Amino acid sequence: MKLLSVNVGRPRPVPYTSQPDGVTGIDKQPAEGPVRVAAPGPKGVGASGLAGDAVCDTRHHGGDDQAVYAYAREDLDAWERELGRPLANGCFGENLTTDGLDVSGALIGERWRIGPQVVLEVTAGRIPCATFQGHMGERGWVKRFTRKAATGAYLRVIEPGEIRSGDPVEILYRPDHGVTAAMQFRAVTTERELLPRLLAAGEALHSETLAQARKYVAGQQA
Repeated sequence: MKLLSVNVGRPRPVPYTSQPDGVTGIDKQPAEGPVRVAAPGPKGVGASGLAGDAVCDTRHHGGDDQAVYAYAREDLDAWERELGRPLANGCFGENLTTDGLDVSGALIGERWRIGPQVVLEVTAGRIPCATFQGHMGERGWVKRFTRKAATGAYLRVIEPGEIRSGDPVEILYRPDHGVTAAMQFRAVTTERELLPRLLAAGEALHSETLAQARKYVAGQQA
C-alpha cells in the first residue's frame, strides 16, 4: 500500500460553484516534493490539512474532520472504464491518491501511518456536490456517484508531518465495529435507517454525522 500522489489545488474561478467568490480548489494536481500535513482547525475556520492546498468554501469543506481527502486509484480506474475517458490522479479533488488500499471500505476510526511521520484517522465518506459535478462535466454526476458509493474517505490528522508521493501506507489500527466510510455515506444520503448503526463508531465519526445519528435515534425513541 502506498501513495501514488499527493495532490493540492489552487483557487480558480469557475461558473459552477456556489462559493460566494466564485472560486474553487477542486482541481488538484500532484505536488513535487514533500507536503506538510497538520490539523487545520475547526470547520468554518480551518481549511485544508495540506500546506499549499486551497479549500475555498469552508462552509462545507475543510476543517479538522475533513482535513485530508483520499481516493483509491482502483476506484478511479473503475470510473475510467465506466466513463470511457482517462482520469488523472487528483481529478476527484482528492489530496491522496492511493494504491492497494480499500479507501471506501476503510473503517471509521481506522488509522493510517503515511511515510515516517504522519498518522491520519478515517472520519467519513465524501458527499458529492454541484461543484464536483461541474468539475467533472458529467450529467447527473451527483446521482451516479451517490449510487456507486465508492466515496473515498475524509481523514483527520492525528500526528502531523510531511508526506510525499511514493510513501508507504500502513494500517496501524482497525476498530471492530464494522462501520465503513461507505456505510457512513449511505446512512447520511440514501439509507437513513443505517444511522443508528453508525453510533458504534463513537467519537471517531465526523462530528456532524455523530450529531445527526444521535438526533435520528432520539427521534425514533420519542
